[in-house]
Amino acid sequence: MSGLYPVYLNLDQKKCLVVGGGNVAERKVISLLESGARVYVVSPALSDRLEEMAGEHKLTVIRRCYTTTDLEDAFLVIGATDNPGINERVARDCQERNILVNIADNPDWCNFMVPAVLRQGALSISISTDGKSPMLARRIRERLEPEFGPEYCEFLELMGNVREYVIRTIPEEKSRKDTFQRLIDSDILDLLKDGQREKVKERITHVLGDSWTQS
Repeated sequence: MSGLYPVYLNLDQKKCLVVGGGNVAERKVISLLESGARVYVVSPALSDRLEEMAGEHKLTVIRRCYTTTDLEDAFLVIGATDNPGINERVARDCQERNILVNIADNPDWCNFMVPAVLRQGALSISISTDGKSPMLARRIRERLEPEFGPEYCEFLELMGNVREYVIRTIPEEKSRKDTFQRLIDSDILDLLKDGQREKVKERITHVLGDSWTQS
């Protein structure tokens, strides 16, 4: 396999199918739900957590073995059974239909990979080893987690508001870039980490002027 092209998918309200009902399938279902997908699970049996989520109407369960008809209207499919034969069939059926498919623990049957992801609000950092060592990817994520605390979530919320103001009020592209650079290079992240939000407002006002607070 050649180098993979990193991409983020918008799964909001898209049908995503998970074949399997064990612990691996459970982890996949949780991440798909967090991305806003409409999740379908096909499996004769489910883990306790999946049963709980089904009872809460968070997903649709098809309580039988996989058939090709389950792929109808599916945008993305994950094969997560403990039966290699079923997983291979899922992969083959999806590839014949040009459906995105990931098979747990078998990169040769996948046309996309799921990276280890570190999230803080709007910030997401993906770590991938192209399927060669998912455990290493998870270990790297764990090492990075202490470096990116909840202050990044708050900072990005602020920057989203600031960005709208800057784009609306500063027409010249270079001036916009310089403004964003000054904010990012400031001590705002440290101030947020220390809970000094009044000083954060002072820093932003120093860069943008008093009028930004009225916008």
